[in-house]
Amino acid sequence: MEHNLPGAADLADYLVDLSNVVRDRSLGAPGARSLHRFRLVVQALVRLTGDPDVPVYPVADASLLGGAREFTDPGDVATLRRWVEDGLVEEVGDADRRILELMEMTSAAHTRTVTGDLLVGHRREHPWIQGNADRFLKPVTGPSGSVRLVPLDMGFRTQAEISRNDELAAFKKQGLLKSSQQPISAVINRFWRCPERRCSLYDPRSGRVLLPRMRGGVPTCEVHGTPLADAGPRPAMAQLKAMVNGACAARYTVEEGSRTAVGRSPEGGIALYALLPPQVAARVSREHVVVSTTDGILRVRDVSTYGTRMRAADRHGRLGPWERLTRDKDRRFGPGDEVELAPGVVLTRSGRRFPAELATAWRTGPKGPSAPPEASMPTSFR
Repeated sequence: MEHNLPGAADLADYLVDLSNVVRDRSLGAPGARSLHRFRLVVQALVRLTGDPDVPVYPVADASLLGGAREFTDPGDVATLRRWVEDGLVEEVGDADRRILELMEMTSAAHTRTVTGDLLVGHRREHPWIQGNADRFLKPVTGPSGSVRLVPLDMGFRTQAEISRNDELAAFKKQGLLKSSQQPISAVINRFWRCPERRCSLYDPRSGRVLLPRMRGGVPTCEVHGTPLADAGPRPAMAQLKAMVNGACAARYTVEEGSRTAVGRSPEGGIALYALLPPQVAARVSREHVVVSTTDGILRVRDVSTYGTRMRAADRHGRLGPWERLTRDKDRRFGPGDEVELAPGVVLTRSGRRFPAELATAWRTGPKGPSAPPEASMPTSFR
């Protein structure tokens, strides 16, 4: 099979997400990791192209060899290490990012990639992935233990889904997911302090607060590698966006225990007057809605003269029909939901969730107890 590995991406007709293939338990081999699955993929490419010498360029995450004990055949580890040393396999920190970079290079602009990954977390940076149905092939089980390759339709993902996937990837990177894929709430619900006096990475006053990296089960400073000290509870926070005629005009942050009035010019709240044309501002009450946060859940209440409409987003970010809010009654205000104060004036939740709110969301689900956990928190926020 090595004659199919030219050792250079610009000489290959196909890229292969090697980590994704080797870990795919549905493909013809027992155990958590098996290089035999890659051999089956190469055989499938030979059948697909009719070319026994079809050139293939595999890209692997460094973590693939880092989990050497998970390979069913110890010989696979020695083979893979030799391929990496000989330049037949490219080993990088993030295989997805590198593959997409190669796919956008002029010399590889028409190269197809074999993967089972829908690459949701990379769609903001690479919008061409959305709806693509001809650049990716998915390996699936064929007859008699073989593998066949089928076009992988990447489909479309909403901004809310992309945000949730970004957050999940960031959480994994920090080691803040349990084996059950749930967040370590005892860590994310706390502020942390580095013992190095000049380190401000975890200081809420710095305007940039990192979540700690877990090493050996201990929250650790990203830069100094020292255990962090518990600096007290982290309040729930959420981000609101004021949308005017479909464009984001301003962003606001609300904290746990707060009660914030939003309207044309509320006293001590969020004033929208400067963002709106006079004729539109006239249709927004001085104090139009009140947004409150308790127990990590954001709620909105209509207190206006003119009335307020709301439409809720499901866990995929799809918006439902508009409903008129009942005056003076709280309504849950989730990520992606929209609250219309006047035609063209909408208050919405950012798709991003903040740490303490996130922990609550994972316990109750994005819209209720039956929804599956599928989000996490970015490692930093502003």
